Amino acid sequence: MELEAWHLLVIPLFFALGWAAARVDIRHVMHESRAVPRAYFKGLNFLLNEQPDKAIEAFLEVTRLDPDTLELHFALGALFRRRGELDRAIRIHQNLLDRADLAQDPRNKALYELGLDFFKAGLLDRAETAFRRLETGVHAQDALRHILDIQMLTKDWAEAIQTAGRLERMGCPTVNADVAQFHCELASAALLRDDEEAVRRHLDLALQQNRRSARAWSMLGDLEARIGNDAQAIQHWRRVEELNPAYLPLVAERMLQAHGRLGQTQTGLDLLRTYLERRPSADLLHILFQGVAENLGWEAARQLAAGELKRNPGLRVLDDYLQASNALEGESAHQRVEHQLAQDLVHRQVSREAHYTCVHCGFKSHQFFWQCPACARWEGISPERGEHA
Repeated sequence: MELEAWHLLVIPLFFALGWAAARVDIRHVMHESRAVPRAYFKGLNFLLNEQPDKAIEAFLEVTRLDPDTLELHFALGALFRRRGELDRAIRIHQNLLDRADLAQDPRNKALYELGLDFFKAGLLDRAETAFRRLETGVHAQDALRHILDIQMLTKDWAEAIQTAGRLERMGCPTVNADVAQFHCELASAALLRDDEEAVRRHLDLALQQNRRSARAWSMLGDLEARIGNDAQAIQHWRRVEELNPAYLPLVAERMLQAHGRLGQTQTGLDLLRTYLERRPSADLLHILFQGVAENLGWEAARQLAAGELKRNPGLRVLDDYLQASNALEGESAHQRVEHQLAQDLVHRQVSREAHYTCVHCGFKSHQFFWQCPACARWEGISPERGEHA
């Protein structure tokens, strides 16, 4: 390829254009760097030197000097909320909302962040008011989820059912199990009012939402037993074992009592023995142990505990065994004193360590809750008490 003379003129021209473009870019970068407040670079320097508190103050200075730094406002607000400085977080987001020139999208974001601030501060009425203003738009699903959380905290179960239905229609992940729990809560309230019709209605709705609801079947059994229909109550309680045997210890005692009222105590004891063979449980054993001791005597109860102690040793099983041993006659006074001392020590340890534990947050309680008081998860607390402190 031959190099023509005009090529010699074009090449220097390209170099000149490239040099000019680079100069323009450099001037633009320098101009932008001058436009950024010095406090911003001070904040970065503090961050690099692991001085977060000074960095925050520097960034706050940036927001005061340049109100258009929206992302920095949001970042600082979220940071203050995480640090527990909720008054500062609220002030930042409220100041953004007070700006008349703020566009609709960042205004909605500021309102959502303000709702989160109020929620974490425990100002639930203000939080709900903020989230209600966002029930349409890009924040609608998240706002409704938080409204649902508020309704659960305030135990407004009827409204919670409505909100959960809206979330379902919006395509959110299923919350049927939670809705079943909401109906169970309403059924519990109706039971206290002796409103049998309302109890049945809400439990039927709970089972429509979740046919495997151990709580709903358990409560149906309680309702039938309350009106004297023990045979039907037993059938409902037996569904608990079929659907989720982990919850069986919660209904076993009532099941045994219902068999007793029907004159079928031995049938009830045999049924609990069968359940215990299928699924070892210290709680279930204790209920069966008490039933055997009451109806068949302490020797039968001791044999039961001794057999289970060999198969599944534990402190609570040992506590039952020692109780039966102490109740039997024929021992010397010295032996009874020794056994009583041993049982007292074991029983105190069991009383201190046996508790229900939430598998999600580790909350511990000697009382069973269907909803964890700490993390608000439904059915997060194990129905079997543990033996570890």
